Amino acid sequence: MKISNSLSNSSTITGFILLGFPCPREGQILLFLLFSVVYLLTLMGNGSIICAVRWDQRLHTPMYTLLANFSFLEICYVTSTVPNMLANFLSDAKVISFSGCFLQFYFFFSLGSTECFFLAIMAFDRYLAICWPLHYPTLMTGRLCTNLVVSCWVLGFLWFLIPIIITSQMSFCGSRIIDHFLCDPGPLMSLTCRKAPMVELVFSMLSPLPLIIPFLCIMCSYALVLRAVLKVPSAAGRRKAFSTCGSHLAVVSLFYGSVLVMYGSPTTEHEAGTQKIVTLFYSVVTPLLNPVIYSLRNKEMKKALEKFLGI
Repeated sequence: MKISNSLSNSSTITGFILLGFPCPREGQILLFLLFSVVYLLTLMGNGSIICAVRWDQRLHTPMYTLLANFSFLEICYVTSTVPNMLANFLSDAKVISFSGCFLQFYFFFSLGSTECFFLAIMAFDRYLAICWPLHYPTLMTGRLCTNLVVSCWVLGFLWFLIPIIITSQMSFCGSRIIDHFLCDPGPLMSLTCRKAPMVELVFSMLSPLPLIIPFLCIMCSYALVLRAVLKVPSAAGRRKAFSTCGSHLAVVSLFYGSVLVMYGSPTTEHEAGTQKIVTLFYSVVTPLLNPVIYSLRNKEMKKALEKFLGI
């Protein structure tokens, strides 16, 4: 491949080379247009939810406050990768600086961890609303909601801070070519001049925890919700209870389904293309679909969006 042969031997490279999705120039332009549209739609969709929650008094509840924060998180998450990916589609060099690579690495994984924590507290909110409906207003207060939101952001951004600082101090040798569209830890660690078993051990211990712990909390919350709903005597009551969880369950399934495929399968050279597609799904496609899921399955949100958009 041309870019591999020309840039891997260059002595003027001051960073890493993100191969992205190698294809002819026409294909790169087509991908640029496609992902530009996806990015704009993601910004518009999640931005509309934020504005609808902000301006509709009926949505000033903990559930929709969490949803608005989640939408803002999705905007940040997709922005951590797509603008650089768009620039690389139009670039022949496809170079990202060392500082830019590690900043992207940090923000991408910190925002991903924050998303896992948000999905967990949103499930906890649904548990309180369904299992403790009479006590819900006194349990899920505005103060508790704010504390949960702040905790998600702080914990998410502290989780990978030390490992990424340690990794950024390591020396990198060889071609400095990363066969990905973002700075992923797997390809990065393979480019170090010498093996760092302690750093790899820290990553292997820390990386799964923001996925596993929130996922267990989500499963426990919905197990308790299911038990409570099954005790409801009327079918209409059960449907109403399940409908309040439908959107969140769909989002959880999309995000965790693709993430588990990504990190639950072995990473080999022959699977590089598959790994890129799966990463693309949970980091770009899922943030695009989330506003659609919440607007279609939630009547209050659908009405608020129609009012905001003047439909």
